[in-house]
Amino acid sequence: MTYEIRNQKLVCTDQVRIEQLISTTRTGYLGLTDGEHPYVVPLNYTWINGSLYFHGAAAGRKIEIIRENPHCCFTIAEDYGTMVSPIPAKTDTAYMSVMLFGQLQAVTDITEATAAMQGMLDKYVPGYYDKKLAQTHVKKYQSSLGSYTMVFKLTPDEITAKENKMIEEARFYMGRTV
Repeated sequence: MTYEIRNQKLVCTDQVRIEQLISTTRTGYLGLTDGEHPYVVPLNYTWINGSLYFHGAAAGRKIEIIRENPHCCFTIAEDYGTMVSPIPAKTDTAYMSVMLFGQLQAVTDITEATAAMQGMLDKYVPGYYDKKLAQTHVKKYQSSLGSYTMVFKLTPDEITAKENKMIEEARFYMGRTV
């Protein structure tokens, strides 16, 4: 099901900016449905060739929900600051957000899972390790709670993006008053 963004003036269609936001933002929010209840989890992730990857323990509430209903929404946003106006109702926030919709898949191919995990290392700790991640490490890794790690993939069916650009002369800073 496709929904149109209500405020069309905020729609961002610049694919370069969308890809940049997805690639560089450090935390995204995975939205799942647990029966009648929403369940949203903040996650680290990586974006590789049009698919989003994340990992987690192979046991727990998130895994149970995904098995019951793999449909999801993954949201990424960056806050660029607040814009002020002498009229309080016109105070606003500059931001960009992207929402990815689709179905999650467990990554069972060890080569793809290793590439996803390496992508996360390259994103979050670039240059820290002197060698690439070994497939054996990905196969054997267990969390501190004893469960194995699973890698998930979201290849979105739909991506929407909104942007409210900063108006520099309206930027709020501490000490600024009307």
